[in-house]
Amino acid sequence: MTRFASPLFLFALFCTVSAVGQPKKAPATTLTPTTTPANANSSARPKLVVGIVIDQMRYDYLYRYYDRYSSLKTGGGFRRLIEQGYNCRNNHYHYAATYTGPGHAAIYTGSAPALNGIVGNDYYDRQLGRLVYCAEDTSVKTVGNTGSAGHMSPRNLLVTTIGDQLKLATDNRAKVIGVALKDRGSILPAGHAADGAYWFDSKDGNWITSTFYRNDLPAWAQAYNNRRQPEQFIRQRWDLLLPLDQYVESTTDDQPYEATLPGDTKSIFPHEFVGIAGQNRYEVLRATPFGDQLTKEFALAAIDGEQLGKDNITDLLAVSFSTPDYVGHAFGTHAIETEDEYLRLDLQLQDFFNQLDAKVGKGEWLAFLSADHGAADIPAFSRTYRIPADIKSGSEISTAVKEALAKAYGPGQWMLTYFNQQIHLNTPLLAEKKIPMQEVYAIVRATLLAQKGIINVINLHDLGNTQLPDNQLAMLRNVYHPNRSGDFYVMLQAGWFEGRSRGTTHGTMYPYDTHVPFLIYGWGVKVGQTFHRTQIADIAPTVCALLGILEPNGCIGNPVEEAMK
Repeated sequence: MTRFASPLFLFALFCTVSAVGQPKKAPATTLTPTTTPANANSSARPKLVVGIVIDQMRYDYLYRYYDRYSSLKTGGGFRRLIEQGYNCRNNHYHYAATYTGPGHAAIYTGSAPALNGIVGNDYYDRQLGRLVYCAEDTSVKTVGNTGSAGHMSPRNLLVTTIGDQLKLATDNRAKVIGVALKDRGSILPAGHAADGAYWFDSKDGNWITSTFYRNDLPAWAQAYNNRRQPEQFIRQRWDLLLPLDQYVESTTDDQPYEATLPGDTKSIFPHEFVGIAGQNRYEVLRATPFGDQLTKEFALAAIDGEQLGKDNITDLLAVSFSTPDYVGHAFGTHAIETEDEYLRLDLQLQDFFNQLDAKVGKGEWLAFLSADHGAADIPAFSRTYRIPADIKSGSEISTAVKEALAKAYGPGQWMLTYFNQQIHLNTPLLAEKKIPMQEVYAIVRATLLAQKGIINVINLHDLGNTQLPDNQLAMLRNVYHPNRSGDFYVMLQAGWFEGRSRGTTHGTMYPYDTHVPFLIYGWGVKVGQTFHRTQIADIAPTVCALLGILEPNGCIGNPVEEAMK
């Protein structure tokens, strides 16, 4: 039977067709709400969003060196964000794998490794049967030189980023650029739809990209490479910014548990690079404040070259300062080098922010700052305070598990690898032999709990029956990806870590690795602070809420609404 449309339905249909038939709004109206938002500044939206990740920055560095950070009289670096922005002071990672790749991915996706797939810098892929680097892509080529450092892309990231959502919301009119010394620190934040991601190649000192983004370097990037800044820096030395007696927040220089930089014979200032040669001549610059300067200068070149923030379409610049991680790994959390690095980084941020004011306009840009992970105190340093701490050998764990399983089940490759504190079993072999996972778990757990430094072994297939504090149990759930994670998680005692006898590292669920800054500043942001617990997954939805766009498709966080005007 034919049904006739009601007059009300026809009227609604007419309105809809009329609206669809209207020409697209001009770029200036993209993302504009129907009413004036309460957080509006001089523009209806920020012209530029700047995401800043400080690699290995623990939360306490904001305040340990606070008195010597640059003041607002000169513009301010960290203190500009602290005093004129919103400070989430109890901000933590919400998953167990506190490494660089996962951290950058989580900040920009609002997701977790269980969904975004970035469970480590490297991880064992069960389908491929090998270790995979988080940003590797053999289908693309290097752009910027003839090396292999550009065989990278975001293809292993399984969800969208802030930049991807900005691209979708503006019909590709927004520009999205990533910059970092580390490839993963540039690629994962920029996302899939980015106009470009650039990273530093120590082979020749060039900033490079891959054919995933484009087939040649843009003129502005090539012009920066032509300046040969790394060659100028390698001829200098890293000396102290302040007189030695002012570094009161640090231990004395040349501690036996500190590493040395290439070109040095001792772990003391000044650090000189004379005589460094070879294929990776410029690698040492990553572990000095010159690395921060290179990053800042290239980011500013990107702003000018790509004309970021020059119109009313919001652009995104994702900048990661990788140098603090290299310095921290070498010297630890209480070294003079670490203190000097942060004081010098603060000056780079001050200059960066002042130039953003000049290039984009004061009040016209929005910035957020966080870190991809924290860092543990060096165990030898901790023991000077009688704090329990030590170093665990990963090979000791791996060997013990292999021997225990061979004793129980006979010869065979029962364990594939031990990586990221996780034991990967040969599950097809176990299934073939009809050996229950719970039986293997009982053997492995009893074996490893007999070792010093191991406080627990967790069956990642049975987290529902695991007895752990709620927040740690949630962190394990958030890190477990069936194809990219292991079967059992080996939990070290607090203060313990694997892998090095000098310097420090990260990767645990303890606060020194999870508690990192979350500062947001500028357009649409209130001045204030909170001690309520926030998590890294809240950063992306907060930024997206300010922009009035949909959050990334794997997002599990919530906007920090008290930070918004």
